[in-house]
Amino acid sequence: MDVTDKLFAGSIPEIYNRLLVPLIFEPYANDLAERIARTEPENVLETAAGTGVLTRAIVSRLPAQTRVVATDLNQPMLDHAAAKQPQPDRIAWRQADALALPFKNQEFDVVACQFGVMFFPDKIKGFSEARRVLTPRGHFFFNVWDRIGNNEFADIVTSSLARLFPQDPPMFMARTPHGYHDVGKIRNELGAAGFTDISAETVDHRSKAASPRDVAVAYCQGTPLRTEIETRDASLLEKATEIAADALAQRFGNGPIDGLIRAHVITATN
Repeated sequence: MDVTDKLFAGSIPEIYNRLLVPLIFEPYANDLAERIARTEPENVLETAAGTGVLTRAIVSRLPAQTRVVATDLNQPMLDHAAAKQPQPDRIAWRQADALALPFKNQEFDVVACQFGVMFFPDKIKGFSEARRVLTPRGHFFFNVWDRIGNNEFADIVTSSLARLFPQDPPMFMARTPHGYHDVGKIRNELGAAGFTDISAETVDHRSKAASPRDVAVAYCQGTPLRTEIETRDASLLEKATEIAADALAQRFGNGPIDGLIRAHVITATN
């Protein structure tokens, strides 16, 4: 993983939350929050909370007395999340590294991570930390994207940018968000971290947008893909966005569009 894969700063948090969250994250946040609510937890820890889409979904489904702590490695993402939360007293926002959690052993009934474990430089260490802070029979819920070929918008955007940068195509989407999709490997690494009760389910949704341009801006300007583009040539960010939008329009048309998104939802019990 490149160092820049974990950088969510500048204008990225705002674009990410405005365009990418409704495009691909909201349906899976609702799915994960429903699973969490069925366990009736008293203490919930979220890692890699981003701009808070899962956090808000969890809070909306749990009683007011439930303690929810939301963490992320990137303070700008947490700042954006906290500003969007209408009930600040319901959530404790805290900058933290999921591989070195600043919490006591057996402190939480649930640990949740929405599309974040792919960014862990050491997956087993991250899973071990989740298990450490879980109570006996506590639940670790997380989801990961399936391979990029089964996520149409991400695949088309990535392929289109290879035409602009043929010698060094930006591969952030394939490398990191869609780079940890082998369920067998995930099971093995959870087992290495000490989990024994593990289940996995593949869940499909449709990603919907008002226009190809919105999708292109979401991916090219609202993720670390932007940093990859600007590192190659900062003057080409808008051109890259236009090329991605054109490729999406050729595949889906110029009006409202929708494409397949597919993810694996993992539950591991302590």
